[in-house]
Amino acid sequence: MEEVKKKRCSWVSNSEIHKDYHDKEWGVPIYDDKELYETLVLETFTTGLSWLIILKKRENFRKAFDNFDPDKVAEYDEQKVEELCKNTDIIRSPGKIKATISNTRIFKSIQKEYGTFSKYIWGYTDNKIIKNTDNRFNFHNDVAVKISEDLKKRGMKYVGPVTVNAFLEAMGMINNHETECFRYNEL
Repeated sequence: MEEVKKKRCSWVSNSEIHKDYHDKEWGVPIYDDKELYETLVLETFTTGLSWLIILKKRENFRKAFDNFDPDKVAEYDEQKVEELCKNTDIIRSPGKIKATISNTRIFKSIQKEYGTFSKYIWGYTDNKIIKNTDNRFNFHNDVAVKISEDLKKRGMKYVGPVTVNAFLEAMGMINNHETECFRYNEL
């Protein structure tokens, strides 16, 4: 029997890793702090790059950043920064690497303040999912702008409204699947 071709969002490439990410992960609500942390770090590394590049390097990032353990990453020193800058299996941007370490410390302070990062982030929508209804990708929505402003005020870097919006889509707070996409109504 022939498999019915699924209608996906128009941005999904023919890459199997891209299709798999879209079909199983993108837009699925995340409440676990460790998963939120990984998603946030990867989105900040995506700034100025293609998400597909990051997806292809995700396992390498996990190895390089101690499986995204915020307690360990928060303790990284200059020697670790130098090591990461030499790691050809990840994005070797010194600015993004240093920002990840300082952002991790801020992430941990938010956890301490709110009990969990999840409570902090989901509190912006009272735990509700924002659903795209018009197939227009809005890269500057009010929630992303507010979160971006707060994270920047706390000292985070690489968290402009576009990056935060991408993070909110990836972690499922914003369902930005196109309305014809098979995932739109599933989420």
